Amino acid sequence: MSRYIIRRLLSSVVTFIGASIAVFILMRLVPGDPALMVLPEGATLEEMNRVRELMGLDKPMWAQYLDFVGDALRGDFGDSFQHAAPALDVVVERLPKSIYLGATALLITVVIGVPIGILAAVRRGSWFDFLASLTAILSQSTPSFWLGLMLIFAFSLGLRWFPVAGSQTWKHVVLPAVTLAVYPISLVLRLTRTSFLEVLGADYIRTAEAKGLRGTAVLLKHALKNAAIPVVTVLCLQIAGILAGAVVVENVFSWPGIGMTVIAAVNLRDYPILQVALLLSSAAFITVNLVADLLYAVLDPRIRYG
Repeated sequence: MSRYIIRRLLSSVVTFIGASIAVFILMRLVPGDPALMVLPEGATLEEMNRVRELMGLDKPMWAQYLDFVGDALRGDFGDSFQHAAPALDVVVERLPKSIYLGATALLITVVIGVPIGILAAVRRGSWFDFLASLTAILSQSTPSFWLGLMLIFAFSLGLRWFPVAGSQTWKHVVLPAVTLAVYPISLVLRLTRTSFLEVLGADYIRTAEAKGLRGTAVLLKHALKNAAIPVVTVLCLQIAGILAGAVVVENVFSWPGIGMTVIAAVNLRDYPILQVALLLSSAAFITVNLVADLLYAVLDPRIRYG
């Protein structure tokens, strides 16, 4: 196991380096000049060149990347063009709000998606199974920005149960968290159903039932761990997916997290903010992949890594 962990950690480092190069290059390929965004209208060419020099944009791309890596290793990710403050501080300041929203959406996903998926598998072919599968398909086809707007119209402007925007109380997180959780719920529901159907048809399940074990005991003691492996994988991957989806949802509900900051940074070509936000997302995705792999051995003792 230790050798496997070391290999995975090394591959994660290589992946992260590749992600940093891709992020850096893609930021520079986005049309638009950051110098134009910070200068007033009517600025001269000389002023533009001076600002570009101060930003380090006058150097070749490879030299800019080496400067970025050197500064990043010292904890300096550059100053935000928009906020005139260290980019890392700006992103970290908004990170707790995004984590709070993402954690709430993930909790909703687990609490709703997994039990309904299990019930749909146990009651295969019933009206409940049909309704759950149909709802999951429709949910996966629903754009999050449209769903968010519909929830605002229904529950904020119509029924007045929840606020339209903001993050002051627990009521503010309900609508954005539900909007963010709808797609993961449908995915987890369908995968849980499929996984449990495969396990419930296995020989050892039929043997347990032949010994007289009741349905609940069979599910909890024999089916749950084996069926949970692909579900845990998808749940871990959905953590990164939820963080990515929060960019849209946070803007719909004016949630003061990283998502709103990223959209503003795109509009203003604020490279430092975008680089920090995307690198944090890459690190989160790589980390949850590693955690998911390690959880396999916990859920199934038969799995051994060389």
